This record gives sequence, structure tokens and C-alpha cells, in this order.
Amino acid sequence: MGPIVPPLVPPYETVGDGPHHVMAVHGWFSDRAAYAAMLPHVDRRGFTYVLPDLRGYGEARDIPGAYTTGEAGGDLLALADHLGWERFSLIGHSMGGAVVQRVVAAAPERVHRLVGVAPVPASGVPMEGEQWQLFAAAADRPENRREIIDLTTGGRHPDAWLDLMVRHSVEHSDPKALRAWLDSWALEDFHEDIAGAQVPVRIVVGAHDPALTAEVMRQTWLRWYVNAELVELEYAGHYPADETPQELVRAVEDFITADA
Repeated sequence: MGPIVPPLVPPYETVGDGPHHVMAVHGWFSDRAAYAAMLPHVDRRGFTYVLPDLRGYGEARDIPGAYTTGEAGGDLLALADHLGWERFSLIGHSMGGAVVQRVVAAAPERVHRLVGVAPVPASGVPMEGEQWQLFAAAADRPENRREIIDLTTGGRHPDAWLDLMVRHSVEHSDPKALRAWLDSWALEDFHEDIAGAQVPVRIVVGAHDPALTAEVMRQTWLRWYVNAELVELEYAGHYPADETPQELVRAVEDFITADA
């Protein structure tokens, strides 16, 4: 455990000025630029997107903390208070999918709708042996990050894309924080805190993601959320925001505006 630090308002950027308020939370290997390829395609008149950097990433790279999903959930609520958002929707990619569920657990009445993108379940992601070693050493070994990104996108993408993803990850994350985050998102199980939650949920997975698959979502998210649905993107792996940005924008915005 790291030091206990009170919630803080994380650094963030804002895109759009519309009435639908959405917080988009990045995953383990990226900062808020995880959504950069989507942003040219979002509806800026209909939506206000806020993209925070979690502790240890991007502009928050040097901010100390415990680097846990629970701590990050508190930071997101502090950000919502700072923005004056009483209710809002959430997007969480991968590790960010666990983080946004901590917001649901802490303040379910404040969450309008939730979209998980290749999201980590509230039960964590069990790994052992060589797989755990691959992930645990990724903080200090860029080649491990590259192998993980290649594996989780089905080994389909150009070397230059993999190199770009790894370079951005290394330049925009703190290795000690990255390693600490792994223990939280992979090992913690808080599914009892969200089971039965009424918030409408859409899970978006890529057909080429061998880890966080549609079947994994049926065994976890779809069991625990009363109003959950699943969308599989045929041409994406674990990084739909990079691989199929327009399809992801449609999946997000159509869902969030469904009851408008």
C-alpha cells in the first residue's frame, strides 16, 4: 500500500460543450490520450467530454498515491464536484473500467449511464505463472508492454503502431505507479459492491481481444448489472478507441442519448 492521500481533482481536458456530460477514463498503458483518435469524431454540440489523467499518468505522473481503483474513484467524484456535475455518464477503458465501477459503488445515484470498453470486471483479472510475470515486469520492460499490446489486439497491427503505443506508454506513465496499479485492477474483487446496480451499462468488446472477451463479460458484468448489454466490434481488439474509433463513438453516443 502507498500513502493514504485524500481525494484530489486530477488534471483533465475538456472536449465539447453539450448537455450530455461524460467522463472518459483511460487504462493501464496510457494517459488521457487513450481517447485521442476518437475525439475528431465526437458530437461536440451534444456532449461535454472530460478526460482526466489518473495518478501516475500524463500530467498526474508525479502525483503520489496508493494507485488503486478505489482511490481513483474518489478522485473522479472530486472532479465531478469541481465541474459542478451532479449526474454524469462514464466511459472506462480496460483498467479504467474497474475505476468507473468504483464511482458506481460509491455514488450510484450520480451515474447516468456507464460504458465499459474492453473493461476489467469488478472481480479483477486472475493471472498466474508466466502471464503474471509478463504483466508484472511490464513497468520496467517496454518489450513486455509491446508483447501485451500485440497479444491483446490479435497480432494484427503494424510494427510502427505497436512502437507508437509503447513509446507513448513509456513517456506518459510512472513505472512505480504502473506496477502498483496492476495489483489493484488485477487482484482486487469488489463485485459485491456493485452487484444489482440499476445504472444502465453497455459493454463494448473487440472480437480480436483474447483476454477480455464477450464470454468473460457474460460471466461478470452481465451477471451483476441489472440493465447491461453487450456490443462486440468485429474489427477491434483491446484498443477500440485506436483501432475502430468511429464505431466506438457510435456505440458510446447512441447509448448515452438513448433515453434523451
